[in-house]
Amino acid sequence: MPEFSGSLSIEEVPTPRHGDDDALIKVSACGVCRSDHHIWKGHYNIELPITLGHEISGTVESVGKNVSKFVPGDRVVVTMCGGCGSCNWCIEGRHHSCDKPYQPGYNAPGGFAEYMVVKQANINMERLPDNIDFASAAALGCRYITAYHGVIEVGRLKAGDWIAIHGCGGVGLSAVQIARACGGLVIAIDIDNRKLELCKELGADYTINSRHEDPVRRVKEITGGGASLSLDALGLKETCQNSVKCLRKHGRHVLDWYCGRRRNSTSRQRHHVR
Repeated sequence: MPEFSGSLSIEEVPTPRHGDDDALIKVSACGVCRSDHHIWKGHYNIELPITLGHEISGTVESVGKNVSKFVPGDRVVVTMCGGCGSCNWCIEGRHHSCDKPYQPGYNAPGGFAEYMVVKQANINMERLPDNIDFASAAALGCRYITAYHGVIEVGRLKAGDWIAIHGCGGVGLSAVQIARACGGLVIAIDIDNRKLELCKELGADYTINSRHEDPVRRVKEITGGGASLSLDALGLKETCQNSVKCLRKHGRHVLDWYCGRRRNSTSRQRHHVR
């Protein structure tokens, strides 16, 4: 991408070289994310030109001498919120909050290429089971791990909890599946009936079209007082307010503000309000 809001170009570039802590992977699949559109529009403060793409899966070609978890030939998926491996956040295992984040397609060349280097490969890649194909795996490092972190690690969803999911794009649809798999009672909220039908197929117990119904009133009716957990997977003022208002007492609100439009930011965080 040579310029914001301009034409993308296909170019021949040298195969990248990796350092002692890094790995070179041959890219097999790379998803297209809404965040790529935000980058293209110039909503983030990044240096150009850059190769986009952060939903990446592929095969390890070679590794640096300090890489101990992977060998050439390993099938891997790359996280889109990588860490430096040495700051306090990384030491705690919270690589997504790293003070010096590594984010392919944002501050390093991404996966819209035949080959790419993954920095700090020991912590910024995971090995893929043989029964997961590369195309399916490409979504794991972005939308699915985002939804899992929000629903399970931050939201602390338990079996039998009601969860309201506001916005059923990539993150929201992933959250529906994860919440259902963990025994949650799922209410999916969107303005697009096609997405809501897909939510039903993926296990949502109830769906609400917020163009035609008041989502706060309906969530409280369905749950008998409000949701235990509410996830704003869109990042708009309206969805954020609805997410908070539809909670029961001691309910938990999780906001993925990264889905909204944020300038001058290259970090990704999850905020929750009790």
